[in-house]
Amino acid sequence: MNYYSTNKNTPDVTLKEAVIKGLAADNGLFMPERIERFEPAFFDTIHNLTFQEIAFEVAKKFFGEDIDTESLKEIVYDTLSFDCPVVKVADNIYSLELFHGPTLAFKDVGARFMARLLNHFLSGNKKLVHVLVATSGDTGSAVANGFLGVEGIHVHVLYPKGKVSKIQESQFTTLGQNITALEVEGTFDDCQHLVKTAFLNEELNNKLLLTSANSINVARFLPQAFYYFNAYARLKEKGILQGNELVVSVPSGNFGNLTAGLFAREMGLPVAQFLAANNENDVVHMYLQSGKYNPRPSVETIANAMDVGTPSNFARILDLYNHSHQTISSVIKGYRYSDSQIRETIRKVINKSGYLCDPHGACGYMALEEYLKQGQAGVFLETAHPAKFTETVEQIVGKEKVPLPEKLAEFMKGKKKSVSMENDFNRFSAYLFSFA
Repeated sequence: MNYYSTNKNTPDVTLKEAVIKGLAADNGLFMPERIERFEPAFFDTIHNLTFQEIAFEVAKKFFGEDIDTESLKEIVYDTLSFDCPVVKVADNIYSLELFHGPTLAFKDVGARFMARLLNHFLSGNKKLVHVLVATSGDTGSAVANGFLGVEGIHVHVLYPKGKVSKIQESQFTTLGQNITALEVEGTFDDCQHLVKTAFLNEELNNKLLLTSANSINVARFLPQAFYYFNAYARLKEKGILQGNELVVSVPSGNFGNLTAGLFAREMGLPVAQFLAANNENDVVHMYLQSGKYNPRPSVETIANAMDVGTPSNFARILDLYNHSHQTISSVIKGYRYSDSQIRETIRKVINKSGYLCDPHGACGYMALEEYLKQGQAGVFLETAHPAKFTETVEQIVGKEKVPLPEKLAEFMKGKKKSVSMENDFNRFSAYLFSFA
C-alpha cells in the first residue's frame, strides 16, 4: 500500500519509505491511500479473540500487503507482551488501562511496534539510523525503552526542561547505550519544531539517515488502533454494550491517539461517539466549536503530556474528513478542563469508587461523565499509571494511596545523563552533525 502526504505536494511512497522518513518532504504527514474495512460479522464474534489475535487482524488491514504474514505476526505478538484490560469505574463508565507495558504508558504499544517494524525494514542496512523524538512526557520513555539496545539505531529524545515529571524524565535519561536525552530550554512545541526542521534540512539528511518516532510516524500511531478494537471486544465479552455501539473518551494532546481511534471507526469499529478531552491547551476544542483552527503556544498544566499548542496529528483528522468541520464536529465532541477540575475529579473518583486516575485519565473520565446518556456505555483511556505523576497525585489524594510500581522504582535508581540544549536549530543541527 502506498502513503501520501497530507500536504499533497510530494509523490506517494511505500510503507517502508514512510516509516523510515517519518515526515513527508513537503512537511506533511503520511496517510495510507485507503482504509480497509472489516465485514460487520467480524464484530459479532470479536469477543472470542484475544488481544493479540485482534491486533493481528487489524495489523493485516494496515500492513499485510507490505510485510509477510509470519513476520507481521511475530512483530504484533512481540509488541503486545502485556494486556490492556477494561476495568469498571462507575455505572456504565469503564477505564481502558493502557499502562501495563514496560514504561507504564499507552505509548508502549506504538513505540514497541515501530521499533520492531523499523528493525524489520532495516535488516541488512549498514548506515546508522537516527531516531528523533520530541516528548512532553511518556513518548520519550516509551520510544527510548522500545529501541534500547537495538543495533544500528540511535535515539535522540528532546524534552522541555522542567516540564516533565521526575519519573517520566528518569525513564529516558538514565538508560545510556544508544539513547541520548536532550534537555531543551523551551516547550514541547519547541522540541517538536526542532525535530520537524531537522527532517526538512537537506544538508542534514544528506549526511544522516533520520526518522521520527513521534506519532507523526505512521508506524507509531496506526498500531494504537489495536486497543480500541480490544476495548470493544472486552466490553462485549462482559455483556455491557447496549445497541453494540460504544462511546470513547480520549485525553488529547498531540491527537495521535484519537486519530488512531478514528481510523478504527473508519475500519468499521462500532463507535457511536468520540470525545476529545483537553486540558487548558484547547485549540482543537475551539475548532470544534467555531470551525477555526488557531494554534498558539502551549501552557503548562498538571496533565503535562497534553500540553500541546500545535497538535501535529490534527492535519490527519482534517485530511481524513476532507476538512469538513461539520463532519469532524459530529464525529468528535470536545471538552476542556482546568487544573482545579482535574484535581477535583481525581479526588472524587477515588473517594467514590476507589479507582485512582492519573491527570490525563481524569480528563477523559470527566468528558465521559458529562456526555453519557441513560443506557449508554463508555470507556475512557487511562493513558499512564498515576504513579508517573507522583508529586501531583500525592498532593491530591495523599501519599499512601499512590504506591510506586517496582518498574518505576527501578528507573528512579538510575543516574541522569542528559545534554543541555538551547531552543536553537543551529545548535541542534551542530549536535546531529557530530554523528556524521
